Amino acid sequence: DDIDRAYFAVFDGHGGVDAANYSATHLHVNVGLHEEIVKNPAEALKCSFQKTDEMFLFKAKREKLRSGTTGVTALIVGNELHIAWLGDSQVMLVQQGKAMTLMDPHKPERE
Repeated sequence: DDIDRAYFAVFDGHGGVDAANYSATHLHVNVGLHEEIVKNPAEALKCSFQKTDEMFLFKAKREKLRSGTTGVTALIVGNELHIAWLGDSQVMLVQQGKAMTLMDPHKPERE
């Protein structure tokens, strides 16, 4: 279609780099192929995080991998910004020199 999109992501591996590398390789593909990418980018991000996690868990079990990852993504669709994250990774938007809070990071003490 003729809608401009941009995707950015950062992954922070825990207990190794396998999960982070896997997520960096597969998450954006899952987002791009998701059926809701055009109508509901936020849903596409959420479902793609879940799908990528399931895919990695299958690989990790088969190959006896023990790493994990946190991650944060930004998907720009036209003039809209969609943020998704997992774990305690954080993102900050600075607009005209002022920091804007975009998320409340996952912490062990949060329900």
